[in-house]
Amino acid sequence: MACMSHEVPSLQKLFSTIGSKWSLLILIFLAQNPPSIRFTALQREISGVSQKMLSHTLKSLERDGLVRREFHAEIPPRVEYSITDLGMSLLPVAQGFADWALEHGELIENKRAEFDLLVA
Repeated sequence: MACMSHEVPSLQKLFSTIGSKWSLLILIFLAQNPPSIRFTALQREISGVSQKMLSHTLKSLERDGLVRREFHAEIPPRVEYSITDLGMSLLPVAQGFADWALEHGELIENKRAEFDLLVA
């Protein structure tokens, strides 16, 4: 894989959203809950994400065209989120990363523990 120096700014912009702590996980959960899912249901599915962080990440993903937000003007108001076609095109990468993380997570945790013992 080659990366040219003139491409770095564009990659940094994209990676800042896609590479955030919650983005890929949110896209995976949206894809698993077609056609859409409500904010509160999504927050229940993704343990550990705060309401503020979920809202911020969804806005970033919406801004990049990866997520669609649909507001229903009813009482009480209802907001649903879904993954776009562009977001779906990122899923093989997201799923590949998730598979890699699950396969190697224990090894990485062990390496972190070893490192922490050495530098402590």
